[in-house]
Amino acid sequence: MPPSTNLNVLKQAFKHLNAGNINGCLGLMRPDFIINIAEMPYQKRGHDAWRKHAEILLAGIPDAKVHVEDAISEGDKVAVRVRIQGTHLGEFLGCPPTGKKIDYLSHEIYRFEDGKIAEEWICSDSMTMMRQIGALSTGRLVSMWLSGYRFWFGLGLGTVVASVAQYASKFL
Repeated sequence: MPPSTNLNVLKQAFKHLNAGNINGCLGLMRPDFIINIAEMPYQKRGHDAWRKHAEILLAGIPDAKVHVEDAISEGDKVAVRVRIQGTHLGEFLGCPPTGKKIDYLSHEIYRFEDGKIAEEWICSDSMTMMRQIGALSTGRLVSMWLSGYRFWFGLGLGTVVASVAQYASKFL
């Protein structure tokens, strides 16, 4: 399939998702569809797995809309940067409804086979979304950042001290 056809199929899938039409999306996917989500230790496969993820999203954010901001299509792959917006009106990932607006980005790559979506790689800014619905406070994010910063600072300082000590030992 030409890359432009693949992009059109993907845009149609997003139109179905924006309308809450999960079956419409599934009709554009291969039955052996593969799901790769950043930080997930294993792949998920098939229509049932994808349906479950879509139902979780739409139950928590029933007015979720996916807007394609950038798209690049080459060979059998389409890469997109999408903005997902909506309102947190139902339970989502254990967080009770807040009525808060969500607006976050996701970077996604899709592979096509025989005119259908065969595989996806998803890397969403879930930290921003979780902060927006109140599941993660700004204070907690700062604490996490500082913990990481202290680790790298300590590692760097330790490396410098060890290098200086090794160099100085040549002269003692």
